[in-house]
Amino acid sequence: MSSRMTERADAMSVTPGPAGTAEGPRRAVRLDKVGLYGLLGVAALIALFPLLWMLSGSLQSLTELLSNKSLLPADPQWGNYVTAWVQGELGVYLRNSVLYTGSAVIGILLVSSLAGYALARLDFAGKGAFTFVILAVMIIPAPAMFLAQYKLLISLNLTNNPVGYVLILITSGIPMSTLIMRSFFVSQPRALEEAAALDGAGPLRIFWNVILPLARPGLAAVAVIQGLGAWNEYLMALVLFEDNSLMPIQRGLTAFTSAETPQQQILLAATTISIVPVVIFYLMAQRHIVKGIGAGAIK
Repeated sequence: MSSRMTERADAMSVTPGPAGTAEGPRRAVRLDKVGLYGLLGVAALIALFPLLWMLSGSLQSLTELLSNKSLLPADPQWGNYVTAWVQGELGVYLRNSVLYTGSAVIGILLVSSLAGYALARLDFAGKGAFTFVILAVMIIPAPAMFLAQYKLLISLNLTNNPVGYVLILITSGIPMSTLIMRSFFVSQPRALEEAAALDGAGPLRIFWNVILPLARPGLAAVAVIQGLGAWNEYLMALVLFEDNSLMPIQRGLTAFTSAETPQQQILLAATTISIVPVVIFYLMAQRHIVKGIGAGAIK
């Protein structure tokens, strides 16, 4: 009985009173969280404002857009999207961009993952020189290589050809993607590879069945970066393609940039249509990134 009373007395002695010391730090933590969330909310609104302005402008008439009286359209002009789709032939350009971007991303992921794994795990002659060459290639601006790339495609008879354009997109994205994948593979523990090797798995099987599934965060990051770059590419397409029907979506947006007949509201509608696949792709990749980072390499 006496021992129970002693335990209760000890518990009461450590319990903070009405002005105890435990409530103060808790309130400070709550205030810090409120301030942090408020700051992040303001930053999110600043980042989203151009998109909101684009959506609003795409639903306004030209007169209302130029008057700039309100962010919300007084009478939403949904016909702007129909005009942009039909007049700009966005269906053809959108199909081309999806094909080019998807093919380029798949090729970049395949080559950069293999090259990054080789640089991270294999020892071979000239490994340091090869890494230096990759870094050197990244320094060269893309327009500076247009002439050499165009002459190479002429010799291969791949001008005005989607295959040549996709190959250019793949080769342009491989250097950065290889370094990203290499850094990711280096951070992975060797225990999983050694365990798979003891079970009789070869290098390719280890890479495909063990390492590559763990590389989803790196693959998703590369897919997002290179996917956005391939989707927004226009200069090389302008140099390479002679047939207008082979142009990417960026070419369709230039149909509404005439100074004689300004159609800014149609241009905003066409731009909104052009970013929908990019937003969907980014959201899908972002989910995989969060899931991959949250999961450990060893379950």
